[in-house]
Amino acid sequence: MSLKTFAEALPDYAKDLRLNVNSLVGDQTLGDQRKYGLLVATAHGTGYKPLVEAAEAEAEGKLSPEALNAARASAAIMAMNNVYYRFVHLASNKEYGQLPAKLRMNVLGAPGIDKADFELFSLAVSAQNGCGMCIDSHEKVLRQHNVPVAVIQSAARIGAVMTAVATVHATL
Repeated sequence: MSLKTFAEALPDYAKDLRLNVNSLVGDQTLGDQRKYGLLVATAHGTGYKPLVEAAEAEAEGKLSPEALNAARASAAIMAMNNVYYRFVHLASNKEYGQLPAKLRMNVLGAPGIDKADFELFSLAVSAQNGCGMCIDSHEKVLRQHNVPVAVIQSAARIGAVMTAVATVHATL
C-alpha cells in the first residue's frame, strides 16, 4: 500500500494530513534519497508498523539497499540516543553530561550513505522524539555540510506529518 493510499484511510477531520502526505510524496526539491529516506526513517520513528510498511512500499525501488538500511538505522539509533540525551539535557544534575554515554553508536560514524543524508534522517527522528540536544547536534553537522535551512526545515516537517498520520491512524 502506498503512503497516499494509507493517507486516504484517514478520517475527514484529518483532511489536512492527507493533503500534507500528498505534498510530501510529490515534493521534488529534496531528491529521492533524502525524500524517501526521510519518509522511511520518520515512519520507523513513529513505531507504528502499518505506517512503516506503507513508507517502505512507497520507497521500494527508489532507495538503494544502503539508503534503506541507513534510514532504518537512523530511527533505531535515535530511539536510544534521544531518550538518553534528553535525560542528560533535562536532568538538573549536570554531572551526567560529563560522564561517558557508554552506548554503541557506530552507525553514526559509518552510516553507509552520504553523512549529510544520514544526519538529516537523524535530525528528523530527533525532532519527532523531542530531543533538543540531538536536534542541535545534527543541525550543526548539517550546516557544516552546507545543507540549506529550508532542507532542514523540510526534514522536521516530514517528521511532524508522519507522526500526526501515525497518531490519527492508530485511533481508527
